[in-house]
Amino acid sequence: MSTDRPERVVRDAYTHGHHASVLRSHSWRTVENSARYLVPHLHEGARVLDVGSGPGTITIDLARRVRPGTVVGIDASADVLASAAGLAESEGVANVEFAVGDAYALDFADDTFDIVHAHQVLQHLSRPVDALREFRRVTKPGGVVAVRDVDYGGVFWNPVSPGLSRWLELYRSVHEWNGGEPDAGRRVKAWARAAGFSDVVATGSVWVFATELEREWWGGAWAERITESQFAAHAIESGHSNPDELRRLADAWREWAADDDGWLLMPHGEIIARV
Repeated sequence: MSTDRPERVVRDAYTHGHHASVLRSHSWRTVENSARYLVPHLHEGARVLDVGSGPGTITIDLARRVRPGTVVGIDASADVLASAAGLAESEGVANVEFAVGDAYALDFADDTFDIVHAHQVLQHLSRPVDALREFRRVTKPGGVVAVRDVDYGGVFWNPVSPGLSRWLELYRSVHEWNGGEPDAGRRVKAWARAAGFSDVVATGSVWVFATELEREWWGGAWAERITESQFAAHAIESGHSNPDELRRLADAWREWAADDDGWLLMPHGEIIARV
């Protein structure tokens, strides 16, 4: 049986889009909070490809850690990449470059990189196994492919909130409508094996948002994202929601963020697959 879930291959669209509320949350990401499992494999002089680099914060952090090695970040959005390049320049990180790229058709020769890294990418692809095969192609023998994806089937929070329960139901529906897999975290190991990797180490880690600042940041970002980002457009276009409901769900996020008992956990699956 295929692990690519072909019944969902209707679109291959990025659920979140690149609204400012999305980029703010992505800009929080670093190697420390989003790729710690990869740290033992980073070494001076390594050549790294970061697929789906977005605003570039993880990419730039990787570049600092592998100097004098080089890092290439690719993404589908030229505008986001331009901002990432500007950030690298402002922070004085010269061993990184950014380019528009396609996860299914990487513009690199075989055996080019020591490490290929993808954070929160496979969940949005309708053909994750094909992408992993491409990652494997451009990785040198002895190198590693590192992948981390959230698993929305394990997201939970306190206090009980019918609004957040509906948000999660809606998110899963829109994500699947776009051809993605909201429960990607639990599947990354199986996808890697289907892509031809035999040496796969699977681990997991979580994000937790609990302090006042964390709740304000995460809840505020989603309150804005659910009404103004591409997610809102997709929710309405797909027929899964409407503007009135989206405004109510934004209010639910603000209520959760304002509650001193507020707590939310997001689990992630991770793999190191050796070529």
